[in-house]
Amino acid sequence: MKRTLLLGLCLIFSALHAFAQEKVTVNGYVKDAANGEDLFGANVLVKEIGDGAVTNFYGFYSITLPPGTYTLEYRYVGYETLVKTVDLKANVRMDVEIRSEQQQLQEVVVSAEREDQNVTSIEMSVAKLDMQTITKVPAFAGEVDVLKTIQLLPGVSTVGEGASGFNVRGGSVGQNLVLLDEAPVFNSSHLLGFFSVFNPDAVKDIKLYKGAMPSRYGGRISSILDIRMKEGNNKSYDVAGGIGTIFSRLAVEGPIQKEKSSFIIAGRRSYADVLAKPFTDVLDDGAQLYFYDLTVKTNFNINEKNRVFASGYFGRDKFLFDARQGFDWGNKTATIRWNHLFNDRLFSNFTAFYSNYDYSLAFGENDIDKFEWTSEISTFNFKPEFSYFINTNNELSFGGDVTVYQFDPANALGVSNGEVSNISLDRKFGMESAVYAGNEQKLSSALTVNYGLRLSSFSYMGPGQYYEYDSPEPGVRKTVTSISEADNLETIQTYFNLEPRASFSLLVDPTSSIKGSYNRTAQYVHLISNTVASNPLDVWTPSTNNIEPQTGQQVSLGYFRNFNDNMIEASVETYYRATKNQIDYIDGADLLINPYLEGDLLSGIGRAYGVELYVQKKKGKLNGWVSYTLGRTELKVDGINNNNWYATRYDQTHNVKVAAFYDVTPRLSFSANFSYITGTPTTFPTDRFEWQDYVVPYNFGNGRNNVRIPDYHRFDLGATLNGKTVKRNGKPRKVTDQFVLSVYNVYNRRNPFSIYFTQGRDRPVAGEPLPTEAIRVAIIGSIFPSITYNFKF
Repeated sequence: MKRTLLLGLCLIFSALHAFAQEKVTVNGYVKDAANGEDLFGANVLVKEIGDGAVTNFYGFYSITLPPGTYTLEYRYVGYETLVKTVDLKANVRMDVEIRSEQQQLQEVVVSAEREDQNVTSIEMSVAKLDMQTITKVPAFAGEVDVLKTIQLLPGVSTVGEGASGFNVRGGSVGQNLVLLDEAPVFNSSHLLGFFSVFNPDAVKDIKLYKGAMPSRYGGRISSILDIRMKEGNNKSYDVAGGIGTIFSRLAVEGPIQKEKSSFIIAGRRSYADVLAKPFTDVLDDGAQLYFYDLTVKTNFNINEKNRVFASGYFGRDKFLFDARQGFDWGNKTATIRWNHLFNDRLFSNFTAFYSNYDYSLAFGENDIDKFEWTSEISTFNFKPEFSYFINTNNELSFGGDVTVYQFDPANALGVSNGEVSNISLDRKFGMESAVYAGNEQKLSSALTVNYGLRLSSFSYMGPGQYYEYDSPEPGVRKTVTSISEADNLETIQTYFNLEPRASFSLLVDPTSSIKGSYNRTAQYVHLISNTVASNPLDVWTPSTNNIEPQTGQQVSLGYFRNFNDNMIEASVETYYRATKNQIDYIDGADLLINPYLEGDLLSGIGRAYGVELYVQKKKGKLNGWVSYTLGRTELKVDGINNNNWYATRYDQTHNVKVAAFYDVTPRLSFSANFSYITGTPTTFPTDRFEWQDYVVPYNFGNGRNNVRIPDYHRFDLGATLNGKTVKRNGKPRKVTDQFVLSVYNVYNRRNPFSIYFTQGRDRPVAGEPLPTEAIRVAIIGSIFPSITYNFKF
């Protein structure tokens, strides 16, 4: 069998080598002429054949053609089209730089045809936003935010203001893989969900995969949010920043060796504690309320075939009530990447990263009575990836990755009247690995397919104790039947999963196409949380001998159509997602510092289905988009809701988002967005008992998520005034700046985050029912104006 496989591989590569001898290749990088940044997703069109290539994450392209003279057109949204003529007699390296539409040059040709990538490409269930658009969207406190902006797109939502993370097509927060330069970020929010950890001054590209995931991605069953940082300006030094209502930021970038290497350093810090200190004595006893982050990246062009990148992130939130009490959390990542070009058509990228998320909680006014708890999850990864550009009709990708996990659920210490109790939990260890291969193939001028396969595995390993549980009736806490001890690196349980991926795009006519996709995904780590929304103190745990990996299968079908010479993009997508081994909890589950946590977990199946409508106007003084999602997300778990289907906490039937931008003059522009979301489900008691003047709520039938809180809707406004570009004497200003005014929650809507019930404090009247009331909790219940000053020089 091994000999047959080896012989087959040799024959394939021999055929490819023979094919390569008959044709020649033109390749290179497409960059921004202003700063030397690679342009991911740029189109390189060979005019004579009406076909071409799209640059990869690093701006690289490769096109193999018969010898001859060809006209190449380099296109990128918001940039001028650059036309080059090349006489291909042998392999040619052609690196190009293209300029934004604001920079006019004689050799630049403006294409009359607008981009129609949404129709012609095979991508579907993908959302990509450029930073230019993101900066226009009105935001809370006037601060640009990546995560808040993607929530304006179809299929993406959150359970409310102040909720960490986001939900995609009915998935939970823990089912999204958030990547910053390949490294996973386990908590992507600052200030309990009001801001994301991503500094907009350092972000280059944002791409969200809601479905149709390429085979190179794995590890989560809902979505992949891939965020790429800027490399830094390799031509000149730039300083940019902003002074806002909540925090300020500063970014510095420039060349280390001009056009060979560059760097960027970007930092932010909030200052609510600094501004409030003169007006209150609450902060005099060591209390702290702030967050900060630092983003760093550098890259080196060693030669034409080798390039090295290094990047890192460090951020932290602190909520301390005094010098001894409070909590804090933070992320750390470090990534090293090496691009190597083996030959004109074989591109490789080798990545190694480290990621860590930790949090701590402490309370107690002295050392006699106190409680301290810290927890963290760390990952170490190595990932080799390869792209082989066979020809203009085939691009083969293959590679693999290995990730080592270390879970530290609780280093906990309690002191009561001087007596110390160590209630720490054992660390847990795991290793996830995968190999994959995929090919994008153009079968004809109208039909393109993408197919691939990913084989993943996970091993739950020692050292540490592991447990076996009994199998009581569903919904009842399981008890431990045996305790075993695993040695260092001993495998306790191993899982394997095949993850096939397939998609197609059929061009109906020049302005419309039909697309479809299927993917199966597996997830080996689990976010344990039964709160209304994810919070920084939630626990991550691996798949074990008692917790099986989550798996999901999604089918999507869509119709894409452009109007008015590609001025307006429109699409409708429908999807169905079926999942297994979804975690829920018994009534009264104990999730915090519980060595027998697995005994409180239940497992079931899930389903999510819906329709997404999207219309975007891309050009003109007035532009923006409208999105609408009709969806349903349900679980079925033995022991919950009488074993019937029930809506998840993040199920939202209707989700309407509108974003609009209007350029009044080159200096003044206005923006607005509106959101309407169906109220999310929650569990209310159906009956009550009265006992000794106390009301005892009771849920008859054990229904789960049996009612919905009121609907959510909000309207925001923004205005941007750009500074003058020239001085009074006609000379250009060295500084470009702008003022951004935003008004969040314009009509003062008090949107409910949750609702709870309480008994009235008045003395009960004999013979009358005890009074109770429902309390609506709103995170932001009033209008919130703010102003921000941004600058760059």
